[in-house]
Amino acid sequence: MKALQFRRNLPRYAAARIAGGFVPGRGASAGPLNLVDMDPPTPPGPDWVKVRPRLSGICGSDLATVDGRSARYFEPLVSFPFVPGHEVVGDLDDGSRVVLEPVLGCVSRNLQPTCPPCADGHLGNCQHTSFGTLEPGIQTGSCHDTGGGWATAFTAHPTQLHQVPDDLDDSAAVMVEPTACGIHAALAARVPDNAVVVVLGAGTLGQVSLAALRTFTTPRTILATARYPEQRRMAAVLGADLVIAPDEVRRAVRRATGSRAIGEASEGVVDRLTGGADVVVDCVGSSSSLADALAVVRPRGRIVLVGMPSEVTLELTPLWHREVELVGAYTYGTESLADGTTRRTFDLATDLVRDADLGRLVTATYPLSRYREALEHAAAAGRRGATKIAFDLRDEKERNDL
Repeated sequence: MKALQFRRNLPRYAAARIAGGFVPGRGASAGPLNLVDMDPPTPPGPDWVKVRPRLSGICGSDLATVDGRSARYFEPLVSFPFVPGHEVVGDLDDGSRVVLEPVLGCVSRNLQPTCPPCADGHLGNCQHTSFGTLEPGIQTGSCHDTGGGWATAFTAHPTQLHQVPDDLDDSAAVMVEPTACGIHAALAARVPDNAVVVVLGAGTLGQVSLAALRTFTTPRTILATARYPEQRRMAAVLGADLVIAPDEVRRAVRRATGSRAIGEASEGVVDRLTGGADVVVDCVGSSSSLADALAVVRPRGRIVLVGMPSEVTLELTPLWHREVELVGAYTYGTESLADGTTRRTFDLATDLVRDADLGRLVTATYPLSRYREALEHAAAAGRRGATKIAFDLRDEKERNDL
């Protein structure tokens, strides 16, 4: 079968980091990712099934891996060689269409009893991602044994698969997984009624988080930062009351909350505020975005980190002095809703993708053979007026090449 395979190769990983530093996404040309012919992965157990991807998305964590920027934290949590790709809509052998919930928890690892997070439905917090009958891997797309979505086939445990309703096309279906991340973040934010909320970043995670905040919470005002015209337009469509450039966020929050500026940094930029937003959702995960979050959140406010960080340099004194909560939001599982009920995040995401027409965020698709072009497009998506870039594996010749 055809697959994009990532191998352990330190010299090429270093080359990818250099190339990606010059042109984001260029690590695909210099690094350890290659298009190969390989055998389909052997199902790890009798109940595992083969999935043939139709569309498979490219996300920020994929780009960080390709460009050699992923955190060393993940080194013991992956197994080489692996096939990336975890945002997937595909077909089963029985003809049904499914989306993948990629987290590999205790059940898929054949571990009993399950760890407390898995038992509570919080699969993303599984304590056993390096154990059980599978090689290490926090999810499909980083585990050697399962394969991944950047291939014409991979294998999945039935508990990872969700049937796609007939009224969702493939572009909508491939958005279910990132939308589930946005919903989990919005609910983790615990937004008070009548609150001021700030969303930093307007890429895919920022847009789906905006849609989720508007659907599942009742803030007074949502402010969003966006660098590019199409990002600004879509952020307004999906729920932002005010969309500003990233360098305007401190002044905008000051006006929206009636806060005062404390000090002036260089070139007249507000340093920090007396009050601030009730909640900040950081969909970037960089040193500068976290610094902005700490500058604009109110005392005892909440920062939700959705964008995957790597190494950051950060002044944490305001976190301590203002007793700010900094909370991570990774993946999904089972959510507790305001009415006291619980639902699977993927079920909520399917509804939100339909209601908010989030399939329109899929801007361009590429065959696997054009993976270098696809990854550079994904890395420059905002600047090029795009949001989600995906691999298209629906070509019959590719799909039958197994």
